[in-house]
Amino acid sequence: MRSEGRSVVIRPTRRATRRVAGALALFGCSALCGSVAYATSLHIGAPAPTATLVTLDGQRISTSELRGNVVILTFWATWCVPCREELPLLSAYAKAHASQGLVVLGFSLDEPDTAREVREVARSYSFPVGFLAKSNAAGYGRIWRMPANFTIDREGRLVDNAWKDKQSSWTQERLERIVGPLLERPR
Repeated sequence: MRSEGRSVVIRPTRRATRRVAGALALFGCSALCGSVAYATSLHIGAPAPTATLVTLDGQRISTSELRGNVVILTFWATWCVPCREELPLLSAYAKAHASQGLVVLGFSLDEPDTAREVREVARSYSFPVGFLAKSNAAGYGRIWRMPANFTIDREGRLVDNAWKDKQSSWTQERLERIVGPLLERPR
């Protein structure tokens, strides 16, 4: 690009560069890793793929260890406006229903070098958060749309699939319709 006879170099911001690099890394992994699922391989009522969250403080939480609980996997990012709008609602719902066996695991698609920003945002949530890049949720496919939420019942079956929902963001009505009945069933 030229401006008044001078060359102008347009440089993307550091955040934009990280987003592109992250997207390329996810695409590259999905193309090269045999264990990555596709949206069409998840089926309601089938056993949910195991996911393991490595939290910001290094704790490992696996869905296979949470059998007997209702589990919501939420995939989000600090730069995702719909995510930032739904997560406080999800956090409040999780806190209100923790005694009934509701567990939420938050997988951030931010890059690990943004840990300070992610920690700041996650501090207000009532559920554990970690980076997708440091965790394992390959069975849920390449996360290309956010927010993306998956719900697992007490028996470990997938009951809500973000890839099948036109609108997978949580609302109070949606939480009551999908998660509420699962919480009424005994452990």
